[in-house]
Amino acid sequence: MTYPDTQLFINGQWCDAEGGRTLAVFNPATGSQIGRLAHAGVPDLERAAQAAQKGFELWRDVPANERSAIMRKAAALMRERAPQIAELLTQEQGKPLAEAKVEVMSSADIIEWFAEEGRRVYGRIVPPRNINVQQNVIKQPVGPVAAFTPWNFPINQAVRKMSAALATGCSIIVKAPEETPAAPAELIRAFHDAGVPGGVIGLVFGTPADISSYLIAHPLIRKITFTGSTPVGKQLAAMAGQHMKRATMELGGHAPVIVAEDGDIALALKTAGAAKFRNAGQVCISPTRFLVHHKIADEFAKTFAAYAESLQVGDGLTAGSQMGPLANERRLLAMQAIVKDARAKGAKVLTGGERIGSQGHFFAPTVMSHVPLDADVVTHEPFGPIAAIRTFEQIEDAIAEANRLPFGLAGYAFTGSLKTAHLLTQRLEVGMLWVNQPAAPWPELPFGGMKDSGYGSEGGPEALEAYLNTKTVSIFNA
Repeated sequence: MTYPDTQLFINGQWCDAEGGRTLAVFNPATGSQIGRLAHAGVPDLERAAQAAQKGFELWRDVPANERSAIMRKAAALMRERAPQIAELLTQEQGKPLAEAKVEVMSSADIIEWFAEEGRRVYGRIVPPRNINVQQNVIKQPVGPVAAFTPWNFPINQAVRKMSAALATGCSIIVKAPEETPAAPAELIRAFHDAGVPGGVIGLVFGTPADISSYLIAHPLIRKITFTGSTPVGKQLAAMAGQHMKRATMELGGHAPVIVAEDGDIALALKTAGAAKFRNAGQVCISPTRFLVHHKIADEFAKTFAAYAESLQVGDGLTAGSQMGPLANERRLLAMQAIVKDARAKGAKVLTGGERIGSQGHFFAPTVMSHVPLDADVVTHEPFGPIAAIRTFEQIEDAIAEANRLPFGLAGYAFTGSLKTAHLLTQRLEVGMLWVNQPAAPWPELPFGGMKDSGYGSEGGPEALEAYLNTKTVSIFNA
């Protein structure tokens, strides 16, 4: 499929940026330029903000069941167009085509769930203290939203924000990733083709810092939602607080995987081990720190390394590829630095640890053992195909190590003991914990973290609450 140039989407129209500015888009598997995207400036952002306000004034008054019907039609269009959209996603992001198809198809599930949940945004009647008073609590959409989404899951992260906003009656401007623009553009095209009115959805690209500073401060924007790194998230949260804007922050993680002495090694490797290399490890909830009981650590490490060596790494469009390239050169350089640091501090590289070839951004699936606490891979999110193994003797030691870092997004555990599972449930400082299973971030479940991994949720009924204002109405009947 030919890769297209990507335009802005403002007030229901696809358009070039004022002045015709563009940016290049590259295929990470080849390093070659495959297209260009429009680069928005201040005039474009102002038009988008004004359109979002008009779109909000229209969309908030559309009955919830009608909004739901339009959203369900958008979901159907995403399923219908999935093969074409997935190919675009693989070309610009690098993940294997099978993973790209899963991302597109799961977006339809997310849209449908929020479409239905939006019909169940209820207020309540509060019994009054005076018989002549009627007390109501009602929920109303917060207003135009500015959403900032990342390149690792350019559809999945945008669709959660868009679906929650649209289901509650908000309009939204999406600042999608410049490195992966075509896939989120197709998501927005599906909503537009399904009948979402002009102005309700906007799409802009450009210089991220310029766009965020302009939209967050804009008086028409009432909510901010961001998925990305913790340092950038803290900056945007501070800006949102300065302007009294509500914010949802889904930030970085460094997910611990605790494999207890009675844990099923085969199950752990089949689930968390496989998840480690999904999207080349460029996943916010990717398993990263493997904390394994010392009695089974050698067997676990040996089997994990063998699994990593068996993976077929290649262009995501090539049949049989199980892991694609890293999304950009920055990640490739970061992986090389992480391995170099770990080796220098005494870690043992069991497999991988090197770039593959000279074309594209391929890095070998890497497993390291005996990794010291001061190694960068243990203290900073690797965001790549690197797994670090450490051992523990008591489960309390594993919990302490898991909680040592300021991150608290996701965690995994493998144990045959209900007592251990209960202890981990109570003590692990993470927003999501999966025990004896792979991550299952279904749309009906809350998705978010604690500590430096952010606040707010992008799943479950809690996600809708972030886009709603609560109003008390008390009426006295004389």
